[in-house]
Amino acid sequence: MSVTQAPPAPDAVLVRRPARTRVTWLLVVAAALLVAMAASLAFGSRDVAWSDVWSALGGADHTLEEAAVTKRVPRTLLAVAVGAALGLAGAVMQGVTRNPLADPGILGVNMGASLAVVTAMAYFGLASVSGYIWVAMLGAALTAAFVYAVGSLGRGGATPLKLALAGAATSAAIASLVSAVVLPRNDISDTFRLWQIGGVGGASYAQLGTVAPFLGVGCVICLACARALNSLALGDELAAGLGERVALVRAAAALGAVVLCGASTAVAGPIAFVGLVVPHACRLLVGVDHRWLLLFSALSGAILLTAADVAGRVVARPSEIEVGIVTALVGAPFFIHIVRRQKVRSL
Repeated sequence: MSVTQAPPAPDAVLVRRPARTRVTWLLVVAAALLVAMAASLAFGSRDVAWSDVWSALGGADHTLEEAAVTKRVPRTLLAVAVGAALGLAGAVMQGVTRNPLADPGILGVNMGASLAVVTAMAYFGLASVSGYIWVAMLGAALTAAFVYAVGSLGRGGATPLKLALAGAATSAAIASLVSAVVLPRNDISDTFRLWQIGGVGGASYAQLGTVAPFLGVGCVICLACARALNSLALGDELAAGLGERVALVRAAAALGAVVLCGASTAVAGPIAFVGLVVPHACRLLVGVDHRWLLLFSALSGAILLTAADVAGRVVARPSEIEVGIVTALVGAPFFIHIVRRQKVRSL
């Protein structure tokens, strides 16, 4: 009598890393995040001593140095929050699409959010961060669905190269629409130009309070899908055989990523490549288990964006380079490296 063997649990076929190794790397990454946050408070157009940093964190603002630190606190917190959101969203998008090139910027999601925001600015008088968040999430969701639909056409379905090409073409088309909306409107062109570059300067506690609930909800949704994403990595048929509701999991994870991308873009502008670079680096540390990968991607994204913000302030002092430019300088060569390594050629 033949016995039907049950499919293996998804965790059983993942490349495992020793738990001690993962915990060690977790401590290292957490320490690196604390160092990046400390550097963000101490370095800028005016460097301050560590004693002034501690005094300012304790509530003192009697000197120029202490006042500078106090002003940098919301900026640092916003960089951490946005970086974590983009790193987590990138890892989820790569897991949902099984595409190593998936990223909110490359797939056109950030540009879709930008078009929605600038349209609301120009034609509906929208001027609040809370309003930006809702329209940005709508624009991000519509663009993500459109790019995935276009990339799925033809033989082979949604291959990595087809999705990347669809995202690039969609981004170019949306960029033209954004220019068509902004150019005739001098009243919003300056505001939108600064926002479009992507940065965390001018952050305030009010902005943090507005965006925090959305980022929190998006993070909870994405982290809750971690185990199911391990099943999706085995293929849709095997995931269904393991009891996963594939369409529901993919929709839920995509929703969490869209919320993170929309909220981040609304408050900081379209910042590219964080969601691409971070998950690939984290896989080298902790493997492909999404229960660890998502957590590490969030922490590492926070490190990358905070460090990029510090670098932009230090390199160009007394002025600064917006963080969106710094991440593009880092991410573009990495994107080329990934394309060459993957050797993705099917159309």
